Amino acid sequence: MTYPQAEIGVFGGSGLYSLLENPREIVVDTPYGAPSAPMMYGEIGGRTVAFMPRHGSEHTIPPHMINYRANVYAMKLFGVRRIIGPSACGSLEWHVKPGDFVICDQFVDRTKGRKDTYYDGPQTVHVSSADPYCQTMREIAIREARELGITVHETGTVVVIQGPRFSTRSESRWFASQGWEVINMTQYPECYLARELEICYCNISLITDHDAGTEGVEPVTNDEVIRVFGENVQKVKDLLFKMIPALPEERDCVCASALSGAEF
Repeated sequence: MTYPQAEIGVFGGSGLYSLLENPREIVVDTPYGAPSAPMMYGEIGGRTVAFMPRHGSEHTIPPHMINYRANVYAMKLFGVRRIIGPSACGSLEWHVKPGDFVICDQFVDRTKGRKDTYYDGPQTVHVSSADPYCQTMREIAIREARELGITVHETGTVVVIQGPRFSTRSESRWFASQGWEVINMTQYPECYLARELEICYCNISLITDHDAGTEGVEPVTNDEVIRVFGENVQKVKDLLFKMIPALPEERDCVCASALSGAEF
C-alpha cells in the first residue's frame, strides 16, 4: 500500500491526541505488526505531519507493551525524516522542576525484553548511538522554547525504566547519584529505532514530578503525573507549533547517514 508522505512525525502521549486539526486517519500495516493506533495525517505551519499516540488512541497500551518497532517503521512508511517525541517525565534533580522542559541529549537504557532493533540477522548492523538525539532538532527546540518563555534545560540524560511500576526510593537515589536528570518509560527503544532507520529524533521531556528518591517529596502517583501534564500540555503544543515550521528541509546531521559503515 502507498501511504501519503509526511515530512515530520510526532509521537504523542496524554493530552496530545488532538494535535492536528481535521486530520486524515489512516490504518497502517507494517512488517513488525500493528502500531499503537492508526496514523493521523495533516499539516502544522504548512508542513506535512504524521502523528501517532504511542499509548494508543485511548491510552490503553502501557509502556512495556508498546510495539516500538511497528510505530517507528510506520513513520518510515509515511516518508518521515524527522520525529519529535514529547513525553511526560520525572525529575531526579531538585533544579529540574515540575513544569520545566528538558531537551535530552543522552539516554540510559534500563529496560528489559523490548524488541529494540530491526537487525535480528542474518544482516548484522552496529549503529552508533553515542549521540542519540539530533543536534539540529535539539538546537531548534531550545531556541523556540526560550522564545515562548518556557523554562528549558538544554541538556539532560534520561534513564528509561521498564515500567509500568515507578521506581523504588533506592533505585531513584541510585539514578540521581549517577548525575542523570530525567526518568521516563518510553524513550528507549523509540529513539534508537529511529536512528536505525536514519530518521532524526528529538525528545521534549515535560517534567511532571520529582521522583521518589528526591528528599522531602511524596512518592509519585499516576494521578499527579496526569494533573501536571494537563496543566502544561498547551506549552507542549505551543512549542510544536513553533518548532515544526522552523525545521530545515535538508539534513546534514549524523542521523541522515547513520547506516554508513555500520554493516558488519
